Amino acid sequence: MRLPPEVQFHDDIRLFVWRPRGVLNDEAIEKVVGCLEDLEARSREPFNRFADTVAANEIELNFKYVIHVSLHRRLAYAGRPPVKSAILATDATAIHYGRLHALLTQGSPITVRVFQDREKTAQWLGVPIELLAMEPSAEKHE
Repeated sequence: MRLPPEVQFHDDIRLFVWRPRGVLNDEAIEKVVGCLEDLEARSREPFNRFADTVAANEIELNFKYVIHVSLHRRLAYAGRPPVKSAILATDATAIHYGRLHALLTQGSPITVRVFQDREKTAQWLGVPIELLAMEPSAEKHE
């Protein structure tokens, strides 16, 4: 499976990484959710998620859309093993939408937390900080 350049999957540590650039909008969210759901369908083992929104310089989302996506993810992942989903955000809007997503997925197998610090994010996910600080390479990961 070919992944877009802003997505990496580290099979060895079971971590899905998304680093959106530029505008963070519904098109970007739909693209990454589609990719995530494809990997979930193909994978026999659960995996954690990390969204590094720091390089997103504009956010064009709204409450209705975030609620829709959050409830969709809650239903789509129902009955599966627990996973962690960390969102690294420094922009006030990204933090706000991340917290809304966390609230709406409470009680589901997806535990979402929003962080403003890369080191704390790495600790919570149980991965090396260097991995979260890495820039994606130019090649696509399969």
